Amino acid sequence: MSDETGTPSTSPAPGPQPEDIRFFGTTWVDHSGNYGLRRAAVGVGALALAVAGCFILRFAYEGLAIADIGSLVNLLLVVMFAVCSALAFARTRTGFTERHDPEKQASLRGFLAIGFVGVLIAYALRCLVEAPGEKLRRQEYETARDQYTRRTSRRTRNPAKKKGKG
Repeated sequence: MSDETGTPSTSPAPGPQPEDIRFFGTTWVDHSGNYGLRRAAVGVGALALAVAGCFILRFAYEGLAIADIGSLVNLLLVVMFAVCSALAFARTRTGFTERHDPEKQASLRGFLAIGFVGVLIAYALRCLVEAPGEKLRRQEYETARDQYTRRTSRRTRNPAKKKGKG
């Protein structure tokens, strides 16, 4: 029984549990709980945020153009955001299919923040196929389930009841 509500507590099933995905929880396992609607909403939301981010970057560029700081600085600004967005897109896209080193990911946090438009576009495009990171988590979950099944089904008899030799 749960102490706070007085309802029976539901303990998780034995074995490995699926990992949550942001915005999807564990609905990615069996595509339940309006999974398709969530995928569409996350994709549209990410695309809308990317467009809004582009407008903000455009206003920042126009502010620098009005300040007349020079064409070299304007060019460097455009190149910086383009390169950071392209690299952030590629890094995010590969992050959906393989785990990155946490230390390296932490060191690239500022870089990914500058290239936020690329991150958002990667999210939007991935939502067309599946929940972002679903393939990676599904592989890990199935591997863990297979290993758990093999570990728990090894013994079919009680080893204490072995017949004595000779």
